[in-house]
Amino acid sequence: MTHARKMLAAMLCVVASGVTAASTVVVSESATGTATAAASSPSPPSATLASSQAPTSSASATSTAAAETSRNAALSARLDVIADRAGALARLNTLIVARNGSIVLERGYRGAQLDAPVNIKSASKVIVSALVGRAIDEGLIANVGASIRPLLAKRLPGDANPRLGEISVEDLLTMRAGLERTSGPNYGRWIASRDWVGYIVSRPFVDEPGGRMLYSTGSSHLLSAILTDASRRSTLQLAQRWLGEPLGIRFAGWDRDPQGVYLGGNNMAMSPRGLFAFGDMMRAGGVNARGERVLSEAWIKASWTPRTQSQFTGDAYGYGWFIADAAGHPVYYAWGYGGQLLYVVPTLGLTVVMTSDPNQPSGSDGYLQQLHTLFEQDIVGAVIAEPVTP
Repeated sequence: MTHARKMLAAMLCVVASGVTAASTVVVSESATGTATAAASSPSPPSATLASSQAPTSSASATSTAAAETSRNAALSARLDVIADRAGALARLNTLIVARNGSIVLERGYRGAQLDAPVNIKSASKVIVSALVGRAIDEGLIANVGASIRPLLAKRLPGDANPRLGEISVEDLLTMRAGLERTSGPNYGRWIASRDWVGYIVSRPFVDEPGGRMLYSTGSSHLLSAILTDASRRSTLQLAQRWLGEPLGIRFAGWDRDPQGVYLGGNNMAMSPRGLFAFGDMMRAGGVNARGERVLSEAWIKASWTPRTQSQFTGDAYGYGWFIADAAGHPVYYAWGYGGQLLYVVPTLGLTVVMTSDPNQPSGSDGYLQQLHTLFEQDIVGAVIAEPVTP
């Protein structure tokens, strides 16, 4: 993350030309509007060359697995020392580190349980983003360019601002709706209202749709309402069906608005191990531990493409994900109030979960930076201390 600010201008410039940063993958819109990806690759080998290559022997595969086990054991030993020191962070409750799908460290501090549901706060925005991607793949939402006005037709007041038709699903995913924020000092008034959706859409425009990033949980809540209406299922039901069941995890119930729509992008309850399972599925390109497809790889690449910049962190932002780098490796992370963090570093095969006291701020008192330092300098440092095969 030390290089994130320097990389951001270049990353956004690359995106403007249609190329995903830090890769050769070109992200485009398909006929249905769903993000698709085509990677540049050399011509396939000739039949003669292919036929001359002997298949991998079982002995070679066994040797490779043994080497990976040995590397993970060495990494685990280094991380144990780091985890002991991390326990001095009084607000840190759990820490999970995995490489290439294998957990190499799990810690619960001060009695915290790794399987118990915890409030992941705004880290849940990446869950909502994943559900939107699946809804597009299922044909329930046309594409990210779809206007939100018809998708929310039955929830809009009769005097709704006609400009709402200019806001797209992508604008909500990237926090660029242009509406006055419902987060920060405005959050209390919003959740005290009798109609959360109605309150959000009645906010004045303070920027153009698709303009600058205005971090607002209201934008994520509109996505939850869209998912509910498009599928005729609750956001909780969709999360359990599309993510929980294939990943073997459970989503506990969380807050709903007065009309029964589950709060989109805050106060979601899931266990640290459940958050890890979701993050590692993203790292693996959208498949679970059994190799079953959960999300399309194209959606993951689109979600991790820089679209705008956060005024609070200075990092790039995609579809609910913050985007930075550590030791030259792209880092995709979700961040929730209090220090709820999910880091994914595909090039290192790394997935990391940290959960903390959800009742104290993390961004204003330096605690978030302490967690970023623990991740970047200690955990990533330990991983790159020896050659890793991702």
